[in-house]
Amino acid sequence: MMTLRIAIQKSGRLYEDSVSLLKECGIDLRNVKDRLRTESDNFPLEVFFLRDDDIPQYVEDGVADIGIVGENVLFEKGKSVEVVEKLGFGKCRLAVAVPRAEAWSGIGSLSGRRIATSYPRLVKGFLAEHGVEAEIHEISGSVEIAPGIGLADVVADLVSSGSTLFMNGLKEVETILQSQSVLIRNHALDAGRLELLARLLFRIQAVKKAKRNKYVLLNAPNDRLQEVISLLPGMRSPTVLPLAESGWSSVHSVLSEDQFWDCIEKLKAAGAEGILVIPIEKMVL
Repeated sequence: MMTLRIAIQKSGRLYEDSVSLLKECGIDLRNVKDRLRTESDNFPLEVFFLRDDDIPQYVEDGVADIGIVGENVLFEKGKSVEVVEKLGFGKCRLAVAVPRAEAWSGIGSLSGRRIATSYPRLVKGFLAEHGVEAEIHEISGSVEIAPGIGLADVVADLVSSGSTLFMNGLKEVETILQSQSVLIRNHALDAGRLELLARLLFRIQAVKKAKRNKYVLLNAPNDRLQEVISLLPGMRSPTVLPLAESGWSSVHSVLSEDQFWDCIEKLKAAGAEGILVIPIEKMVL
């Protein structure tokens, strides 16, 4: 039977979220601990666990049909693959950081300086875009210690919270790239694997929609029902059911995370009571 081959990170910041996403898509994986390869028992999927730096190459070469990788790695490697879907986890940024005591006067101040980074391709492109020439030192890890040991004046490194930079006496001054995990595919997938990818993508999108929305139930007085309904967009329109108590109705709807708190405040002001908020496991439109 034909299977879809997916490459995911074998360890590191994207591993747990990648495995969790597949499980949330209803894909059962055999024991994944310390494995380099496994298969699903209920979906035609074969999983390869690889170094994140290798995933774009494996997908370009067709060893894996698809892969989950950070945009930082994807753009740094520059391989010929297609981005199918942005997945929303593993968010970070590639940023320029300088010693905290240093006054920052803009990108031009990087001219002639030594920059330590694990992303030389992206940094070179950033410097070229701004007409700046600098000396790049490629380091595979622990970039943030480079200024402290005299290897470089400045670093360009991945930042999530910024705590690692702070602990090493650095401050973030410029963003080179905003990054998140993406699903990539080989350009030359045959019809059978494209169909499997479409099935997997359908599940992924349902999981993503569910994470961005909440199911809301509330009680509203009938004399203010239309006002309450006008505040609830819903997928089509809210569901309204009469309560046992005369003069009241139960209203059910879906709210996006972006609208949630603002909408809840307006609903309270419109007379809504007993508001319940329930997470959504899957959302298929």
